[in-house]
Order: sequence, then C-alpha cells, then structure tokens
Amino acid sequence: MFGRSRSWVGGGHGKAARSIHSLDHLKYMYHVLTKNTTVTDHNRNLLVETIRSITEILIWGDQNDSSVFDFFLEKNMFVFFLNILRQKSGRYVCVQLLQTLNILFENISHETSLYYLLSNNYVNSIIVHKFDFSDEEIMAYYISFLKTLSLKLNNHTVHFFYNEHTNDFALYTEAIKFFNHPESMVRIAVRTITLNVYKVDNQPMLHYIRDKTAVPYFSNLVWFIGSHVIELDNCVQTDEEHRNRGKLSDLVAEHLDHLHYLNDILIINCEFLNDVLTDHLLNRLFLPLYVYSLVNQDKGGERPKISLQVSLYLLSQVFLIIHYAPLVNSLAEVILNGDLSVFSSKVEQDIQKNSAKSSIRCFIKPTETLERSLEINKQKGKKRLQKRPNYKNVGEEDEEERGSEDSQDDLDKSKGTEGSSKGIRTSSENEEIEMVIMERCKLSEMSISTVTEQNTTDEEKSAAASGSEMTNWNRPFLDMVYNALDCAEDDYYALFVLCLLYAMSHNKGIDPIKLDRIQLPAQHAEERNSYNHVLAEGLIRIMNYAAQPDGKIRLATLELGCLLLKQLVFSKNSSIIKDVHLACLEGAREESVHLLRRFYKGEEIFLDMFEDEYRSMTMKPMNVEYLMMDASILLPPTGTPLTGIDFVKRLPCGDVERTRRAIRVFFMLRSLSLHLRDEPETQLPLTREEDLIKTDDVLDLNNSDLIACTVITKDGGQVQRFLAVDIYQMSLVEPDVARLGWGVVKFAGLLQDMQVTGVEDDSRALNIIIHKPASSPHSKPFPILQATFIFSDHIRCIIAKQRLAKGRIQARRMKMQRIAALLDLPVQPSTEVMGFGHSSAATSQHLPFRFYDQSRRGSSDPTVQRSVFASVDKVPGFAVAQCINQHNPSPLSSPSPSSGSGSTGRCDSVTASSTSTPSAAQSPSVRSGRKGRRRVFSLSEADSHGGHWV
Repeated sequence: MFGRSRSWVGGGHGKAARSIHSLDHLKYMYHVLTKNTTVTDHNRNLLVETIRSITEILIWGDQNDSSVFDFFLEKNMFVFFLNILRQKSGRYVCVQLLQTLNILFENISHETSLYYLLSNNYVNSIIVHKFDFSDEEIMAYYISFLKTLSLKLNNHTVHFFYNEHTNDFALYTEAIKFFNHPESMVRIAVRTITLNVYKVDNQPMLHYIRDKTAVPYFSNLVWFIGSHVIELDNCVQTDEEHRNRGKLSDLVAEHLDHLHYLNDILIINCEFLNDVLTDHLLNRLFLPLYVYSLVNQDKGGERPKISLQVSLYLLSQVFLIIHYAPLVNSLAEVILNGDLSVFSSKVEQDIQKNSAKSSIRCFIKPTETLERSLEINKQKGKKRLQKRPNYKNVGEEDEEERGSEDSQDDLDKSKGTEGSSKGIRTSSENEEIEMVIMERCKLSEMSISTVTEQNTTDEEKSAAASGSEMTNWNRPFLDMVYNALDCAEDDYYALFVLCLLYAMSHNKGIDPIKLDRIQLPAQHAEERNSYNHVLAEGLIRIMNYAAQPDGKIRLATLELGCLLLKQLVFSKNSSIIKDVHLACLEGAREESVHLLRRFYKGEEIFLDMFEDEYRSMTMKPMNVEYLMMDASILLPPTGTPLTGIDFVKRLPCGDVERTRRAIRVFFMLRSLSLHLRDEPETQLPLTREEDLIKTDDVLDLNNSDLIACTVITKDGGQVQRFLAVDIYQMSLVEPDVARLGWGVVKFAGLLQDMQVTGVEDDSRALNIIIHKPASSPHSKPFPILQATFIFSDHIRCIIAKQRLAKGRIQARRMKMQRIAALLDLPVQPSTEVMGFGHSSAATSQHLPFRFYDQSRRGSSDPTVQRSVFASVDKVPGFAVAQCINQHNPSPLSSPSPSSGSGSTGRCDSVTASSTSTPSAAQSPSVRSGRKGRRRVFSLSEADSHGGHWV
C-alpha cells in the first residue's frame, strides 16, 4: 500500500515537486497521517512537516481549488490534529501545531473555506484542550490562535463557537480566564478577543455573556484594576527620591490601557453590558477608591484609600479618556455636588444586609475567582447564581418559574438590539442597577435654587457662585478642588486639580448643566454673562505666584492655568472678565516683566534663549492628554535636571534655567493679557517669516554692494555666486538672465545664526556655517549651509568677513533693543550701523522690519518700487542708496564709507548694474518668475541718484 502511494503521487521527484500545491499532494499527506496515528520520537518531525504541508495546501486551495477543502472535510482530517494533541506529545508538537493552525486561519479568506474548517466542532475541542500554559511559548501561540479566531467572528461564524443549546462559548470563556495574566501581551490579546466578541450583534450570544459571564468578569476586572492602582499609590509614596520611575511609568501605562479598554467596551454601545460595567466601575472602583480618597486621607480606616495626588491624577485620566454619558455624568455629579452621604448611607444599609449581597459601594474583592465563577455557571446551566455581585439578570426568575415562555424570548430576540436592550435597561434601572442616585434629593433642592437664580441679576449670580453659599451646601469634594489651588508652598496638587477641571470641561459626555452649577463652562458653551469668581481668583493667584522670583509654580501649571482662565472668562469670542480681575492679571504681567528684567543681559545667550523659548512655546503648545500620560508628575516637584523630567514639569535649576523660566512666564502672561484685552500681538516674534528674503525671490540689485565669490559646498560642488549682506540676512544671488541688474536669490540665511572663520592656508577663503534655529533648547542646531567661500583676492575676503561679522553684531543688537522695548527698558539707539553714520531723518524713519509696511500694501503699489538693499533701514554691510521722497526732491547727502571698508572693482557687480535703466524704473514692481513666488523690488529714478559701489 505504501509503494502504491509513491506511484500515486507521481512518477518522479520532479513531478512531485511541481505538484506540491495540489489535491494529489494533499491525498498523499493524508496517507502519511493515516500511517502515523501515534506520535513517537521517530515520527515527530515527520508529523510536524506533514501538518505544515497540509496547511500550505489548504491556503493554496482557498484561492485556487475548492476541491481541496472538499477532500479535507470528506476525510475529516481535523481529527488527526486533535488526536495528536490528546496524546500529550510534548511541547514541540503542541507549539508547531498551534503555530500552524494560527497561520491557517489567518490566511483563509473565503467564508466557505472557513466554514469547512470550523465544522464538526473540532476547533472548539482544540480551544478547551488542557495545554501546559506554564510554557510561555505555548501560552503565546494559544492566545494568538484565539485572537485570530476572534477576528473571524461575525453573525454567521459565531454559531460555530457559541452553542445556544448547551449555553457554551469556549472561545470567550477560555480567553477571559487570562485577563490578569502576568504577561502584558497576553492581557492585551484577551482585551482584543473580548472586544471582537462584543462587536458581534448576535442577541442570544450577548444575552449569554450578560447572564453568565458579565458580572464575574467585570467584578474581577475592576478588582484587578484597583489592585494596580493601590500598587501605583504605594510606588508613589515610597519613591520620593525618583528611583523607581521605571516601575511607576509601567503602572501608569497599565492604568491607561485599562481605561482605553473600558472606553472601547462602552463605545460599542451594547446597553445592557454598559449598564453592568458602569455599575461596577462606579460602585466598586471610581467612587469608593478614587473619589472617596479625595477627602479622606486617614489610611487607618477599614476602607482602602490612595493619596490625594494619585486620586486626582487618575480621575483626570478617567475624564480625558472615557466619554460615556451615564458614567461620566454620575461621577461628575458626585465630585461637583456630592457629599459623604454617598458612602455613609450605603454603609448603614450594608450593616443590615448579608455580607454576600451585591449592592455594596465599596472596593472589595470578589467572593469567587473568575475561573471558579465560570465553572459554577457552566455546571448550573441556566440556574441563577446565588452569589452574583451587584447585578440581577432581568427575566431570569421568570425563566426558572416558567420554562414554557421561550417563545416570548425568541420574540424579543427578533426585535433587534435596540428594542431588547431598551427593555432590559428600563427594568434594570427600576430594580437593581444601582447608579449614583444617593444625592438625588439634594440635587432637586439645588435645581430649585438654580431656577430661583434665573430671576436674579448676573452680578448676584456671580456672587452666589463665588460666595459662602457654595460651602454651605456641604460639598467636600468641590471644596477640596478649590483648596488645592492654593500654591503658597508649591503646585504639587494644583497641577492635578487644573488637569481635572480641564478634563471635565472638555469631556463630550458630561451634561453642560452640571458644569454650569459651578459656572465652569464646557468647551463649546453657550453665551453667558458671568463666570466663577472663586475659580478665576484662584487661577490669577497662581499666575501671581509664578511671576515671583521665588515662585514654586511649574511652567506646565501656569500654562494650564492660562488655558482654563481663557475658557472661563470668554463667551462667544469676547471677554467678560471683570475689571478687578483684569487689573490683578495685569499686575501679574507687570511682575513677570520685572522678573525678566533681572535676567536681561547684553550677552549673546539671552537673545538665543529668548527666541528659542518663544519658538518652543508656539510650536509645542500644552497637550493635557500627553501631560497626564507622564508618570513623573506624580512625584514631588524637583529642581534637578538629573531626573530626566521635562523642563516645563519641574522647577528650574541654576541661572540659565531660571532665565528660561522667566522668559516663558513673560510670554504666557503677555499672550493672556493681549488675548483678554482683544489686542493683536505686533512685536513678537522678533523675526517674521514674511519679512525675510526667501529662496527664488527676484530682487533689484542696482546700486547694491555685491562681492563675487565661488561657493564650494561640503559635498564638493562649486557654484559662482554674489554675496550680499542685509539687515538680518546674508544672501547668495545669481544674475537674472531675463533682466539686467536683477538677481535671483539662491540662498538666504540669518546673520545671527552664522559662524565665519578664516582658512589657514588660503587668505582668499572663508569657512561659513549657518545653522537652522533649533526646535527646542535641547536639540542640536542643524547646519543649512556649510561651505567654503573663495574670493578673487584677500582684500575682498577681508571686506566680506568684516561685513558678515558687523552684520551679525548689528542684527543681534537690533533684536536686543526690541527685547528691551518689550521690557520697558531704555533703548540706546546705535549711532553707527556697520560703520556708516545715520542722519537724523533716516534714524527717525528706521523700521524694525524691511517689508513690514510694504506687506500691508498691494505688491503693485508704486511706493514699493525701491530696492531691497536701498531702503530707509540703512542696510548694514555696504553703502546704500538713500530714499528720495517724491514730494521733497532734494537728496540726502550720501554717507562716506568707513575706513575699514575697502574698494573693489566694478567686475564684482552684476553685469550692467551701474545704471538704472528707464525700463526698469517704469516696469511693474512684481512679476511672476521661478516656481511662482518671485518678488521684484524695482528702483525708482529718484533712488538712482545716490549709492556706493564696491
């Protein structure tokens, strides 16, 4: 028989190799399996290779030959896989089999092929097989196999996994047993499997999950999350020296994963599952552990507690991530309007109840493990579990008493998800789903007072919101929020409170009416005329502390406070801030100016720090979600950079960091002040992109100082260019072939970011490096130009070096003068620009930016027709043509060059640039050019009267 199989496969090895993906080869593999039904050491490798070959043929057949699956099903080949597993053939065979099955189901695309594989319940038999899960590799491939199967779930394939008659769903129940596995990848896979199951809209299956697994799974999951939270709190309490930040970061990341998983379940919007999950989260975790710890820091009681900073931190994460309205509204109601009766009334009721009863608002461990609960449910079938915590199945008692009403259940199932879930939710809300309603009576009284407030003036409403009436309502959680804003010593708790308020006001699920009770506007609130004075004063007080020399306010706290104050006092893009509060804020801004004056220096580093901080603040605004992902803010504020904590999240260390902090405080309070007064920013940044010359700009270079040079780049390339020096930039231009006297900018860089050095063995050459401004103070500047400039002789080289050096000094000096003007410091105007004296007329007309006024007029305005290098700015680095006013034709006397400026020949100028042709003077000032962004600044006839050449 074995010899016959050889001739059956093919006459030779070549034919067999060519037909490896074929039905014939599958038949041969089947023959090998029938001859090796018992696993031994000798045939173990043969069986593994055979199973791999069968998998390859099945994947090929799925795409090319349906008869392959017909034969696979006809011969019942899955039985061989199952028999191999049941023989306890060792980890090698188990790993290879699980890996092969995973590959097989991952690559099957046709539903018919998938049905073949899932038929006869063999896959479920493999799922419930008792593998040795102590082996990490077996565990990994097993959970990966389950995840692959869950990805194939839909309304049709779910019937292969969920048996409605036996009430068994092995794929789901076996997976959730590993929800608390030590390996994080296994836990993530379990979450993926459960989400894939919940997304299938099959009512019998979802009812099974609700009735048999939801409460055990969610109760154990909540306990598992809470246990991690307590471990996180212990890590914070014992890590004041920042030594266990790695472990703390892992615990925070785990909590974030849990919250995202819970939110994923809630947004699937399976209402009866959401009811069970919401009830457990509120009554078993968020209220008894997170919220209760806000006001009860005595850890000697029976209830478990966590520290205040951890509680605020975790609640902020909850409101940032979860937006399910019933959950976040109930939680926000307790924090903003609740009191301790939420817990005490429950405790009094629990004294009279059996300890095994479910409705307990306390963080307690489930009475049974998840695996044990699933086993009990499986044994009892449809019988109601006695120790079911915190939820009662709707209609289950009727099923026990009246088994003949299955037809009514079928009718309910046929109504779809919406009808059945609505009916379940209504009855459950009336009976057992215990949401946060303990403060319902108190809220009704508050709603009456809200109606009364509608008949009062806005001032009376504000006074009521900010006065002592708030505390008379006995809202300890809200009182804690306000008290934590006191930053007299540090901002440890204030940062978390600001994050919590920000998260609540930006949560899409929270009813704005709840926030209106404390006059905390939602993100897109309606127009209003009043705001919370208590909160506003707390925020302004933080800003006052930040502007003090010895202030302990971190930059993150200040920036978040500014965001909240803008949100608080703005209504429909207009400020409603009271004059007294605006005056206090202006006082804080003035304090920040005085603070920065103490660090104002004429050194180069101050200008670089000033621009770097502004660039960093504008490019990377506050992201609260990212801030709340950082575990380092849980630890007490530190002032050392050795911890690796970001500068905005810690206190400054040393004069340099104190200078950086003062600069950033000045920027924030200045921006806030301008925003609240509805005034535009006209002085920052110091360098505007629209005022700079850019590559491919076409400029009128008549009467401009140009020096010819050869530019040798770092990669060895050589180009001929003309060097021109402007107020803020140096430019490399080449003549415009379309028009005489005009040049095309090929490179433009800021003088202040330039380094010029001579070449030792060549007196005609200069090494020039221009760096791109760094995006952050810690990043390394990137060189945008690194080249050697070779001039025709050493005289021109000296002149170029002098112009570049003086241009750099003057550019930085002008910016420092602008900073001094921002700080209300006396500005000492320079009497000399690049060695040229200023006339009084030119000095009075000095503009901070070259194109500042021109950019406000049309490009075709005839008043714009003047040379870039012949503007009233008295361009440093070369002699300039003086601007002649058309109404005052008498020209200004041309200044003579300084003795340090040498004279060069006409050969260095652009060809034919010695005269300004009439056509150039009469032509339009702007014309289209290279790459569609060429700008032309022509020279008027009056401008051509004066000028100097090199």
